[in-house]
Amino acid sequence: MLRSAFLAAALAAAFPAHADADLDALRAELKEMKSTYEARIQALEARLQKAENQSADAAAKAGQAAASPQPEPARSNSFNPDVSLILQGKYAHLEDRADRGITGFLPSGAEGPSRGFSVDESELVLSASVDPYFRGYLNAVLADGAVGVEEAWFQTTRLGQGLSIKGGRFRSGIGYQNEQHPHAWDFATNSLVYDALFGEGYGQDGLQLKWLAPTDTFLEFGAEAGRGGAFPSTERDSNGFPSLALFGHVGDDVGTSNSWRAGLSYLHARPQARAFEGTDLSEVGVTGDFSGKSRTWLADFVWKWAPNGNTTQQNFKFAAEYFQRRESGALNGDISGPYSADQSGFYAQGVYQFMPHWRVGYRYDRLFRGDVVFNGADAGVTLASLADYDPRRHSLMLDYNPSEFSRLRLQYSRDEAQQAIDENQFYVQYIYSLGSHGAHKF
Repeated sequence: MLRSAFLAAALAAAFPAHADADLDALRAELKEMKSTYEARIQALEARLQKAENQSADAAAKAGQAAASPQPEPARSNSFNPDVSLILQGKYAHLEDRADRGITGFLPSGAEGPSRGFSVDESELVLSASVDPYFRGYLNAVLADGAVGVEEAWFQTTRLGQGLSIKGGRFRSGIGYQNEQHPHAWDFATNSLVYDALFGEGYGQDGLQLKWLAPTDTFLEFGAEAGRGGAFPSTERDSNGFPSLALFGHVGDDVGTSNSWRAGLSYLHARPQARAFEGTDLSEVGVTGDFSGKSRTWLADFVWKWAPNGNTTQQNFKFAAEYFQRRESGALNGDISGPYSADQSGFYAQGVYQFMPHWRVGYRYDRLFRGDVVFNGADAGVTLASLADYDPRRHSLMLDYNPSEFSRLRLQYSRDEAQQAIDENQFYVQYIYSLGSHGAHKF
């Protein structure tokens, strides 16, 4: 009995001690877990705060970049221009004549059309952005094994304020048709106005500054300085700017179906030894050159109509240009003496697309010989090619455009550019565009 009593007392004393030990262990474990979780929560809060700070810094840098644009990272200069090839040719039914000048005007040097089949000058065109600040353009003319540079220029793209600078060789911005290449003409032949003024179109090597006003109405102004080279100027091996040009254009929309543009331009050139050929009163050939000043004013106007602005079904374009040119200086060569001329002219044309792919057009050209004085007397007294005569021409055309890349054209012209000669001229022309080609101007 005594042994049993002692055993019971020992067990009673042992169990409370074991329970207290378990409680202490649980408390220690809970305290350790709480400390661990608090540390992890603090670490997560620190990471969250760091991420928020980085996001704020990135937003601030983005705002600074928007306020002050930074140059784009340099990229590889891959060969990525738009490339196109314009193929042109025609058949011309003309009279057999050696001379096709314009009576009353010093010749511009432009070649007249060839009889029968002929391949016109093909054009190879490359254009692309050089980088974020410049774009480039090349128009090379291919003809019978020879390659000529029609245009080769760069133009700024990020001057801002509507300003741009073009440099190199380019067609001048004067007039309306002048910037158009032959494949963009509405007729197979040039107008008498441009034949007499520039031969084809006026281009020069130099610089052009243009400003486009930030207005709802289209408003642009431009100035050019260059070496000339094309008629009525001449190539000159000298410093400075023998050729200066100014132009301005304004335009707007009238409703949804009509739009217009009008312009005024001025060209000042100083030709030196500009060659010419003519005939005297005995029909004997005369050669010489002109040196002096040439000043030309050009006014142009264009009106376009398309129902609700949709040109695919029907559209109509009216275009007209008027010029006034004054030249003063001296002729030298087979004949020599002071020379002056005050001459003018205009053309007016309308082209109507009466159904998809088909267009018809009419153009009237008229030149006014005006006052042409040589050695103090009317120049017609000395030169038959400068006789007192006002040239004119009527032209009708019909063309079919299967797509924007191809055109077939028929044209009839009643040509009266030379005194006492009336000629009926017939043309069949094709124009094909291979590759990517930018849209033409208004």
